[in-house]
Amino acid sequence: MVSLSRRQFFSSSAVALAAAGLAGCAGGGRDMPAFGDMFGGFGGQQGVGGATIGKPDYQAIYGSFSGEQFPVLAFDYARVDPIFLRQIVRYQGPERPGTVVVDPKSRYLFFVEPDQRATRYGVGVGREGFLWNGVAQINMRRSWPDWIPPKEMVDRDPDIRAQLVSTKRGLGVPGGSRSPLGARALYLFGKTGDLGYRIHGTTEPETIGSNVSSGCIRMVNQDVIHLYSRAPEGTKVIVLG
Repeated sequence: MVSLSRRQFFSSSAVALAAAGLAGCAGGGRDMPAFGDMFGGFGGQQGVGGATIGKPDYQAIYGSFSGEQFPVLAFDYARVDPIFLRQIVRYQGPERPGTVVVDPKSRYLFFVEPDQRATRYGVGVGREGFLWNGVAQINMRRSWPDWIPPKEMVDRDPDIRAQLVSTKRGLGVPGGSRSPLGARALYLFGKTGDLGYRIHGTTEPETIGSNVSSGCIRMVNQDVIHLYSRAPEGTKVIVLG
């Protein structure tokens, strides 16, 4: 089976994404209400990340992983701007430790820790017109998840259908090293249920730090595995506008 590129899927299916709304991993259109308005707001603070106070050994943390169901290949982190590599920073926001905060404009995800610190990860976020913001909660998590594209996307792009196979949840890409969702997925829910947005891994780690994934939040597989181990179900997630 051909390895699938999320960039290929979404660049060829922008119209389908707008029609799909909240389905799958697609973003809403320009007229979609902000989640902050739906759930009573979240403060709208910006620039929550401060100075870097520590960096891990990148050669170690971005190397290949053992003990996984599928291979996690070493990440050539030299291909990414170093500001988007994992690091410990001062945190200037009011959120409690254990909160996940995404700043799409800066393309960072913060995991808030005690003593006004946070682990900051670089992320890829939705293209213009599909950016979203607001408050959610992680109510489901999956290791090596299947990726099921919205029906509207498949209907509008025969090239996608030709590359899908049957899974337990329908036509899609089975979990594994070729799945566009990568090694882990965290599923965001609001008051009305599944919002259709995920924090997930990627098959294209070199795209971290850019606007590419049309509504979802992508991370390097090594980083999403690290976040997954720290963010259980019930974790609060805030995406800044």
